[in-house]
Amino acid sequence: MLLTKPIVLFTVILSGTIIFILFFWPSSSYSHEQNPMARNFILWLHGLGDSGPANEPIKTLFTSPEFKLTKWSFPSAPNNPVTCNYGAVMPSWFDIHEIPVTASSPKDESSLLKAVQNVHAMIDKGVAAGIDPNNVFVCGFSQGGALTLASVLLYPRKLGGGAIFSGWVPFNASLIDQFTSDAKKTPILWSHGMADRTVLFEAGQAGPPFLEQAGISCEFKAYPGLGHSISNEELQNLESWIKTHMSCSSS
Repeated sequence: MLLTKPIVLFTVILSGTIIFILFFWPSSSYSHEQNPMARNFILWLHGLGDSGPANEPIKTLFTSPEFKLTKWSFPSAPNNPVTCNYGAVMPSWFDIHEIPVTASSPKDESSLLKAVQNVHAMIDKGVAAGIDPNNVFVCGFSQGGALTLASVLLYPRKLGGGAIFSGWVPFNASLIDQFTSDAKKTPILWSHGMADRTVLFEAGQAGPPFLEQAGISCEFKAYPGLGHSISNEELQNLESWIKTHMSCSSS
């Protein structure tokens, strides 16, 4: 029986991407080729057991003119053993000790901080290519959402924004001392399904109060009936939110 549980958990975590591809892939032929003159950078971090390429259909929904000069990046996590899946090796940004994830789940800051360093290297690459940090947006689902939160708050400069979908706070309060005053100015959007049984709604709901204690503002949106997946409504809201926070230099 122990052998079946990791497989079940793996399937549940992947469901967000599978549902998105099956039901929300639009028929639009809008082009999203990487423009060498890109003025905006969106970095998308997938969930446990998933891959970057599987999430690329997301960018086809962003059809507003503001995204014609956007560079997208969908990296894949390295293969690592995952404690909650009995040490099974799978694409994972950092270790997760239990599923469902609750507001009080154990946190593995050591592996998290290594993943944050990798994300910062991706951000730095975009900035070095000429992207204004105020036009860098990091977004992530589930484990990728948790990593998004840690990455934007530990980055030394203010970024355009960090968007968390079905994520959680993956670090302890002691890490707050490492947030710079500039990083605390990065806008945060947090979206969470109220029917999520993989990362419980309580884990997401605990995020904004935790951040407010650190002087960080967060826009939180709850979605009744939504499980552990990303809805079309969430992505439409993300598009509008990013447009609102883009630097005027990108217009």
